[in-house]
Order: sequence, then structure tokens, then C-alpha cells
Amino acid sequence: MMIRGLLFGALFALALGGSGATAQERGKSYSDRELQSFARAYVDFHKIKNDYDARINRASDANERDRLRREGDAKVEAALKRQGFTTDSYAKTFTTVNNSEQLRKKALKYIEDERKKPQGAAVR
Repeated sequence: MMIRGLLFGALFALALGGSGATAQERGKSYSDRELQSFARAYVDFHKIKNDYDARINRASDANERDRLRREGDAKVEAALKRQGFTTDSYAKTFTTVNNSEQLRKKALKYIEDERKKPQGAAVR
């Protein structure tokens, strides 16, 4: 399913301070396993985003930029799905984790651990 080339922008805007979580979601607790899945999705998302942002910026043709956006969106969606997320559930989890100091600290530890793994070493 194509996400209309807006996935990068929408998730990145949310990451910069959007508030998509309800009061119930903000109070939700997450298991270590859920936070580890979130960390893998987060790291994968940013790797794909950084790669495709650079490729889009280098593309001189508008059609090529649009194709790259669609391709990047599909790769992000697949990466999120591998960790059990939809774009909506990932965005809500991100907001919930970001709004809780305790969850944020735990998630950041898992994100750092994930970033230290050799490329392709993570079990997915």
C-alpha cells in the first residue's frame, strides 16, 4: 500500500513534537519486548529515511524524486511491518514513548543497542 509520498514527512513531523497519542495511550506501559521492537523499527526507519533523503536530494528529475519517495515509503512500511507496526501504530508508540521520561530512557537504551549491532545482525 502506497502512503502517498508523505510517510517521511508525517513521521518526521511527529518526531519533532506532534501529539498524536491520546491520554490513554500516553499512560500505556510497554514490555521490554515491545520497546525492543520499537527500537528496531526506529533504527530501520532512520536508516531508510537518511538513504532516501540523500537519493531524493541528488535526483534532478521530479519524476525520479516521486518514484524514490514512493519506493522509500514502501521500504519504511515493510520495515515497520516486520516489527509488528503499522505507520499509525508506530507514530502513536513514538509519541507515547517520547512523552514518558521512563519509556524514553528505556527506548533510547534499546535504540543505542540496536545501532551498535553489525549491519544485518538483528533477528527480524
